Parts: sequence; C-alpha cells; structure tokens
Amino acid sequence: MTAKRAIRVLGLGGSLRSGSQSERALRIALSGAEEAGAVTTAVTGEALRLPFYDAGVSERGELAVRLVDAVRESDGVIVVSPGYHGALSGLVKNALDYVEDLREDSRPYLHGRAVGLIAVAHGWQAAVTTLNQMRTIAHALRGWPTPLGGAVNSAEVKFDEAGGASEERTERNLRLIGRQVAEFGLAQRAAGFGDPTHG
Repeated sequence: MTAKRAIRVLGLGGSLRSGSQSERALRIALSGAEEAGAVTTAVTGEALRLPFYDAGVSERGELAVRLVDAVRESDGVIVVSPGYHGALSGLVKNALDYVEDLREDSRPYLHGRAVGLIAVAHGWQAAVTTLNQMRTIAHALRGWPTPLGGAVNSAEVKFDEAGGASEERTERNLRLIGRQVAEFGLAQRAAGFGDPTHG
C-alpha cells in the first residue's frame, strides 16, 4: 500500500459466546482485509457487553470508550451479526448505537467509511432479513455498504476453529467483503477523504 499508513479496518460483532459461528465469519472477512494490506482489529465477545446505549448519559465505561475510539480510528468497518428471530442481535445493535457518540466528530458516525455487512443465521429467511436491516442501519450512520454483503445460512455452512468454512464459495465471498472494505478505504485516502481538512 502506498499510503502514509496502512488502512485500518475494524471488525465488530459476533456474540458473547467465544468462537461463535458469527465471530468466525468475521475473522475470515478480516483476513480478506489483511490480504488487501489493511491492519485489522476486532471488538467481539465480552468486549461487546456494554450498558444499553443512552444518549442522555455522557459518562462512558471503559469498554464503550474503547469501542467508540476504535470506530473513530478506523478507515472501514466490518459488522457481523447473528440473526435472531429475523433481526440482528440486540448486542450488535446496541454496539452500533454507540456510534452516535461520534456525531460531533470531523468524520461523524461512519461518514466516508466502507461498511462490510454479514449476517449469520440458521436459515435463509433470517440471514437475508438481518442483512437488509444491517444495510439500512449502515446507511443511517452515513456508511457506504460494500457492493457484496454476506448472508450465511449456518444450517448449510459451518466455520471451523482453523479459520475456514465448509463451503469454499462462502469463505471466498467473506474474504472479498473484507477486501472491498480495505480497497474502499485506500481509495478514500488517495482522494484525501480520510483527512478531516478535506471534508
């Protein structure tokens, strides 16, 4: 990469259960971003055990501060949620609500950032409806959803501890989502968009 520093991609999501299927999907997508030259970090599992977001409360705990700072410092974000009853999990939605704390930043919310979105659910209906909701949220937060989104039916596809998937096409698509996030970040940087002085 020719930029002054590597593109930073944040992975957000999964569940409180360490090594969940959704967290493993996130790790594959992040590896795709790394293949494109990005430096990645992940906020998942216990790091998402946040109090319910309250815009009227200015005090933030350590985990919330870390999350907001990680989003602020990112050039792109990959969000993965399990699909619960046809919707994204409350855990992931609550974490995304904390992006409201960036409203006064020079780059408010997810402005100028690519957002890779992946839903993992037991069945196609829940996976697709969850992905659609995540796209709506990304737009509301001024993010740029990547052209490719991931709807993963965990009844058909399983992720292993070694970082792979039982279906090659799914693994390839998740890596591509990660690459799209990193490549968009690089393009934005080249255009001066990542610099607050350039709007």
